Amino acid sequence: MTTFIIVYWIGLIAEIAIRAPLQKRWKTAAKAEQRVSQTERILLGLLWVVMFILPLIYSVTGWLDFADYTLPTWMGWLGVALMACALFVFTRAHMDLKSNWSPSLEIFESHTLVTSGIYKYIRHPMYASQWIWVIAQILLLWNWVAGPLDLLFFIPFYILRVRAEEKMMLDTFGDPYREYMKKTGGVIPKFKKYLCRAYP
Repeated sequence: MTTFIIVYWIGLIAEIAIRAPLQKRWKTAAKAEQRVSQTERILLGLLWVVMFILPLIYSVTGWLDFADYTLPTWMGWLGVALMACALFVFTRAHMDLKSNWSPSLEIFESHTLVTSGIYKYIRHPMYASQWIWVIAQILLLWNWVAGPLDLLFFIPFYILRVRAEEKMMLDTFGDPYREYMKKTGGVIPKFKKYLCRAYP
């Protein structure tokens, strides 16, 4: 079990490292528009608690032992595989988005619509990586407080953020984004489209 906890923290440190260069660029970039609601700020704060604070308490103290559960070891290793998958998608999303990346709902003065790389298949790869992450967290941190709570808070955040983000992109890019939406899935590729091409 200790191995799985270590893997979780390696994954979290890796995410911070992947994002760090773009974070610096984001701070100095000129913003044309911002649409960050108070509800989103609250949910982001709660996500930080369930993704970092509670796992930290679980990892270094015995305060949350009352909420421990046990899983078969193979499920822990499945969590390791999912964590690796989450980091791969997370990395690709940042590499393809480059200077268009923002941690919140913002449009830069030099903003462009990215439809290549991983964005050729899904519009929201970062959220896709977080869906994989929250499942991996449940399999790596065997505790009802440190594990599943991230999923419970991520669901309302995802619904709120994606709805607002799609509207912002439509308002900014108009018809090109509508066409892009037809060709791509949100967090899951439109496999039917590719199957039809492969087997006409």
